Amino acid sequence: MIIIRRIGAENPGDARLPNEPFRLWARVIPALEDGAWSYRLERFAEAREDCFPDEPYDPEADNAIFLGAYEGESYVGLAVLRRDLFRYLLLDDLKVSAAFRGQGIGKALIEACMKEAGRLGLFGLKVVAQDNNASACLFYLGCGFSIGGFDNRSYGGSSQAGKADIFFYRDL
Repeated sequence: MIIIRRIGAENPGDARLPNEPFRLWARVIPALEDGAWSYRLERFAEAREDCFPDEPYDPEADNAIFLGAYEGESYVGLAVLRRDLFRYLLLDDLKVSAAFRGQGIGKALIEACMKEAGRLGLFGLKVVAQDNNASACLFYLGCGFSIGGFDNRSYGGSSQAGKADIFFYRDL
């Protein structure tokens, strides 16, 4: 049974769940037509793995809300939330340990994040995913998010050039 609880001063190390590799197999190509977003998938000729660098999160110093997912004594998932400029709670990071993926833990964390947005009187959640991470994009769409924007300039001139950000929203 999965338990979701806040991470704070009593368990700050839990905010540092290591990142693990994930599979990149397709790019999500969003399109806006007559005010409605749609998308298509462009499969890569060859799938590969990627892994984000670990973050030095500190619940006592970071201006964020940390929610941890626990199965028994095992710490298996993390959601990091921040107030967005407008009336959405930004899901800044979401990760589930590789051995526990596909078991509903990510969805349980999303639901806990939605409750947090409601508790704060906000409209819902906002999350940004890279267009080349089709699994993440499809996960958010499967959790009731919709595409709300696209930025193909974020990574220009960086080692990430060629990637784009897709903005997803889920309203309460």
